Parts: sequence; C-alpha cells; structure tokens
Amino acid sequence: MADLELLSPVAVLRDLPEDGLVRGQVGTIVEELLPGAWLVEFSDKSGHAYSIRPLKSEDLMRLYHAPVEESAN
Repeated sequence: MADLELLSPVAVLRDLPEDGLVRGQVGTIVEELLPGAWLVEFSDKSGHAYSIRPLKSEDLMRLYHAPVEESAN
C-alpha cells in the first residue's frame, strides 16, 4: 500500500488475538521496518501504548481525517 508512511493513522484489517487486537482498532505507524512492513503503536485515550507490533501493509488501512484529493488520471 503506497500511501502508508511514518505517523500515518491506520486501522487493522484482521483480528490479531495473540496481541489483543481486533479488526478496526486504530494505531499509528512509528517506523518503517522493511518495504511493506511497519511498526505500529496502539495507544489508549490517555496516550499509553498497549501494543506495539510489526505489521505488513496488507494488514493495514490508512485512515484520513480530512477530504482526500482524487488522483489525476
């Protein structure tokens, strides 16, 4: 997924019970490990991290907080 980058807000696309994460939980990319592999931090409302784990791009969906311009074709 080409639109992922450092500090992107993302959502998990599948349950990860071994980490206590479920589909739809929101995290933040904190490091690129390899092309297509990211370190994602999941924090509570107080900002305390409850899970930090490596994830592949195909397990993530970038979230947007504002309108996104359509790509010009």
